Amino acid sequence: MQCRFCKTELTHVFIDLFNSPASNSFLRQEQLNEPETFYPLKTFTCPKCFLVQVDEYKKSDAIFNSDYVYFSSYSTSWLKHAKAYTEKMIERFGYNERSKVIEIASNDGYLLQYFVEKKVPVLGIEPTANTAKAAEEKGVESVVDFFGVRLAETLAAKGIKANLLLGNNVLAHVPDIVDFVGGMKILLATDGVITMEFPHLMQLVDNNQFDTIYHEHFSYLSFYTVQQIFAEAGLEMFDVEEIPTHGGSLRIYAHHKEDSTHIITPNVQMLLDKEKSKGMQGLDYYDNFTQRALKVKLDLMDFLVEQKRAGKKVAAYGAAAKGNTLLNYCGIKSDLIEYAVDANPHKQGKFMPASHIPVVDLEHLKQHQPDFVIILPWNIKEEIVQQLAFIRNWKGQFVVPIPSLQIL
Repeated sequence: MQCRFCKTELTHVFIDLFNSPASNSFLRQEQLNEPETFYPLKTFTCPKCFLVQVDEYKKSDAIFNSDYVYFSSYSTSWLKHAKAYTEKMIERFGYNERSKVIEIASNDGYLLQYFVEKKVPVLGIEPTANTAKAAEEKGVESVVDFFGVRLAETLAAKGIKANLLLGNNVLAHVPDIVDFVGGMKILLATDGVITMEFPHLMQLVDNNQFDTIYHEHFSYLSFYTVQQIFAEAGLEMFDVEEIPTHGGSLRIYAHHKEDSTHIITPNVQMLLDKEKSKGMQGLDYYDNFTQRALKVKLDLMDFLVEQKRAGKKVAAYGAAAKGNTLLNYCGIKSDLIEYAVDANPHKQGKFMPASHIPVVDLEHLKQHQPDFVIILPWNIKEEIVQQLAFIRNWKGQFVVPIPSLQIL
């Protein structure tokens, strides 16, 4: 395997989570007795550009299809984040009815709906037709397609250019990251701004977030590496923010390298220096991650077996992709976790891949009254603890497995 950016041969294994189905390939009842397809989940670190990556074992167009079950609008904290972002961009850059805001991977219109409310023209680009349909119902014009140079050239030929070109949690999801960033260069207006948000590799390593590794995520990104990829396409970073979403993410700001409109802030060099001081530009930083993940696996299995022996009832909350990675790496099935509650009706009534844990609605949890609720999407644990505070009425307790097992 070669690095998807610099084409260096990859031999340094970051972590091997073994074989697993695609994390969002939920099953219907009638599929439970059918064979499932498992793909390797082995990640490598590039010794030259330090891009951590997994090969495209399952093609992206097979992952992001019309059966895609992730709808962004079912998280209230994520909607709040999207609205705050909209207000910040309008205040900082002055976008108005003469501007054009384009979001790549616009999902169900969770973010662009707030620009629509402010009368700012928008366009969503989304490869999954079912989520794009939900966006259209929110007044978000959408193009159902994968983004890259081809689509960017098609849109630019129609006179469509972005004053603000954004993408949240998409940069890691593209197998051809060079083509993707090259497309942004084409679609960006002369004085336009790009913002991208993605989980920060530094947080993944430092906080043992191995469960964020799954087949939808082809790349795991540091600021150092992303800066190189954008520079190769003729795009320059002029600002960066560390934000708390998804366990610790970056929001990068970029413009055309030849654009002098935006001053490069001190944040850029400060974050580069921070990553360097951590050792992120050397392979030693990426060693021993497997052992840290193994400890989480053993601790979680010990906890579940102990509760099973004691006759306790254990459920999970949040049938998230990261939860599927964790459950499948640990080999957990429905005999140890009876069900997972999820607010997304597109997941309810289905079964989690490999583990075959049924996904149910909140009412089921209220009736069942489990002793423990394991929070799989730990990145929004505060939101979940608040929503499910009623489990304290029957002395239920919350459990968070990452970065280490904790009973709240």
